[in-house]
Amino acid sequence: MNFKNKTQVTIFKFSGLSEDELLTPFLFMFFFLVYMVSIFGNIGMMTMVHISPSLHTPMYFFLSFLSMVDLFYSSVTTPKTLSDLLSERKLITFIGCALQFFFFCALVSSEIFVLSIMAYDRYVAICQPLHYISVMTKKKCLCLLILSFSVGFSQSAAQTSSLFSLDYCESNLIDHFYCDIYPLIRLSCSETLTCTIVALFFVCLCSLVSMTTILISYILMITSILGINSAAGRRKAFSTCSSHLTCVVIFYVSVFCTYFHPTSSNLEDLEKVSSAFYTMVTPMLNPLIYSLRNQEVKKASIRLLQKKNN
Repeated sequence: MNFKNKTQVTIFKFSGLSEDELLTPFLFMFFFLVYMVSIFGNIGMMTMVHISPSLHTPMYFFLSFLSMVDLFYSSVTTPKTLSDLLSERKLITFIGCALQFFFFCALVSSEIFVLSIMAYDRYVAICQPLHYISVMTKKKCLCLLILSFSVGFSQSAAQTSSLFSLDYCESNLIDHFYCDIYPLIRLSCSETLTCTIVALFFVCLCSLVSMTTILISYILMITSILGINSAAGRRKAFSTCSSHLTCVVIFYVSVFCTYFHPTSSNLEDLEKVSSAFYTMVTPMLNPLIYSLRNQEVKKASIRLLQKKNN
């Protein structure tokens, strides 16, 4: 009888973003700059919402939490990735890998639900403007956020428990630059069907709930906007949700490119590129998009700069 070596792996090694040593300095400088812009952009957005009375509305309350989630979930992977770009040994402990996956999965799921809440908020603002204040109360906003984070962290706990209950007894090389579910499943030497089903269930459930909420909200919003008689009124109504729609499209396109593609060794580099985009670049883009496309944020920024100069 052939017995396999069942010694459990205690340390994982990442393959990294690229094996090209000439490309490494460029990647480090690029993603370091992206991370710095992400930190200052998201902290700046949270600070602006907090100190600007004109932004003390549900829409910007949710935006400040979106910035907080972006800041945290990019920080779960980016510092380690930057460190690994400068190191020959790209190592992480079993516990460290589990913690990285848990928080990353929880925060990404929370972001999905926060984007859904923001779509619902825009629906109420455009389709039920006279009832907006009575519908989007502080208590309701807090309850929606608590629900989002509770679901996000609960499903992450289930996925983490399932994934790190697998046996890792042969190779310890994760063909990725952070601990993600599919590279770890491919690495396992035990039966992975149950773990794969759990992962697909929660990924599909969270995505479908979020996308259904966003799609229904935007269908109702577009119908309402098209019913506005004046062109100026339609432009103003659409401008209130264009920033959010842009963020949603960028986020979901990068996520789908990462997780919903045929399994092939030829697509592994594409998986890394799309993962790098949505783990490091997307958190930087969200505050920039709202700063450049949202008139209220622009006005608040100008008022703060004028106060500082005075």
